[in-house]
Amino acid sequence: MKKSGLWIITGLMSLALIGVCVLQWYYISQAYLLRSQIFTQNVNKALNSVADQVQRINALQHIEGKENEVARQNESNIRSRTDKIVNFREQFKTSEEQRKFSQQQLRFEYLNFQDNNIRQSYITPIIITENEFQRYNNTDANIIDGLDLLVVSTLENGSVERRLVPKFPRPNLQWLFINNQLPDTVRYIALSSTDQLPRLISLPSTDADLESKFLIEDANYKHKFKLELDRMYADTIQLDNRNKNLLEDIQKEIQTLDVPLTERISQKKIDSLLNVEFLNQGIKTNFQFWVTMARKDSVIYKQISTPINEANPENIHKVLLFSKDIVRDPGMLHVYFPNQKRALLSEMKFNLGSSVAFVLLLLIIFTYTIYSIIKQKKISEMKSDFINNMTHEFKTPVATIMLASEGLKDPSIANDKNRIQRLANIIYDENVRLGDHIERVLNVARIEKKEVNFDFQNVDLHEVISAVTESMSLQLQKRNTNLKLNLNATNSWLYCDELHLSNVLYNLIDNAIKYSKDNPYIEIRTRNSRNNLILEVIDKGIGITSEQTKRIFDQFYRVPTGNLHDVKGFGLGLNYVQDIVKEMNGTIKVKSEIDKGTTFELTFPVIKV
Repeated sequence: MKKSGLWIITGLMSLALIGVCVLQWYYISQAYLLRSQIFTQNVNKALNSVADQVQRINALQHIEGKENEVARQNESNIRSRTDKIVNFREQFKTSEEQRKFSQQQLRFEYLNFQDNNIRQSYITPIIITENEFQRYNNTDANIIDGLDLLVVSTLENGSVERRLVPKFPRPNLQWLFINNQLPDTVRYIALSSTDQLPRLISLPSTDADLESKFLIEDANYKHKFKLELDRMYADTIQLDNRNKNLLEDIQKEIQTLDVPLTERISQKKIDSLLNVEFLNQGIKTNFQFWVTMARKDSVIYKQISTPINEANPENIHKVLLFSKDIVRDPGMLHVYFPNQKRALLSEMKFNLGSSVAFVLLLLIIFTYTIYSIIKQKKISEMKSDFINNMTHEFKTPVATIMLASEGLKDPSIANDKNRIQRLANIIYDENVRLGDHIERVLNVARIEKKEVNFDFQNVDLHEVISAVTESMSLQLQKRNTNLKLNLNATNSWLYCDELHLSNVLYNLIDNAIKYSKDNPYIEIRTRNSRNNLILEVIDKGIGITSEQTKRIFDQFYRVPTGNLHDVKGFGLGLNYVQDIVKEMNGTIKVKSEIDKGTTFELTFPVIKV
């Protein structure tokens, strides 16, 4: 992607993010305005209710004084009428109970009469429950089998007597009446006097004519009671009308009396009323208040910690205490909410939190997207550099091999064994060099795919260092390198892969040679720190900046070398070093300064031998 395209995408995404933020701000401000209006309405409702209660309390204070006088004047009349009504109600209640008892007695007499008729007409009738009646009434069942107990006996004269004897005590009419559980129909089971077979009998518990008589009697009594009670209440209403006129006189007196505000209502009462009404309206934030004269700037009561002149006018709400007063000063109640804005915002914390969360999420996504694009662009550039470097690195040995091969084809050198041997050595060396390049690239690919097979074993780091420096002696001599070994570790044993550890050392020493000027200086140190073995590879080369040290372990990244154009490589060496060190449970750090050199510090856990 070109830089212009990246800038266009960044600009569009920034514009979209700004638009979302502006819309969120607009919605939040509108929501805050709406909640502020609702809060003001609720406060005004509470204040109006407080003002109404203050006026009623003030009126009651005057009425209480007059009520005592009115009570003394009308006490005897009121008590007489009240006692008369109470006595009348008690008399009616007593008469009603006696009448109801008489009706029950008549019902019971009717029921006893019918019961006697049944007992004279049937043999040993027994009262049964409704459930038993339904069971015995089943025509598909044998009623004999369903009876509690059927007794058959033979008398002296040879006749057979059949009678029913219940297994359990059965209710009688008196029991049903006393417990007020008399059903609509009383059920019997008895033996017929003709064939002595069981019969089911149903007896209505009430007589229709008798119940009609009771209903008419009840209606008449209630009508007489209502007429008499209405007449008594009519006398009381006349007295209440006289009291109503008295209240109108008291209201006129209240309007004309010049009573100070401090005597009409107390500060403590106002505070109590405000607390109650605010809770009723769902307002729980702290408030302060003061009372002033409505027509003068004079404070009567004050319960506020903030100076009144410093209070925010937007958070002050007020109402007239005695709005019906025409002559006297009605007084003004001021209520101040110092934390009104905070309280409204706290009610919106869910909306605010969700909006901020979504905006942050969009910002994170936006940032990550731009970061990914930039990172991919850098990776693409590094891959292009890698391909170019790889082409040049592979081109040189290939060209050398081609020239040597053409030399071998020359017939004139067929008998010159020394020349043939030299050309063959050149081809071999270049093939080895080409194979090393290919192996290095393949190793990185294997490590990324976790396909590298490690052969972990106990290895002496000092021996590995000696072997690597020995194998690189020709390369070191070629650059006239000053190599210094300070192997001070008392325990140099590691559990690692010897081959890959050798490659790590080779890469670090090779980098130190490449990025040093004439006559490179390289120092290798080892030391123990607690249970760790620390390896340091130090050079006094060209060094790198702190910004470059953050990226030197990235794939394909190569440190710019300024005027040194002969430094070759794929940018894979240090990435390989870092991956191998991690696989061996180690860590790697780098310290560097421009023109002062670079230090690579590797830390491994040691093993006890």
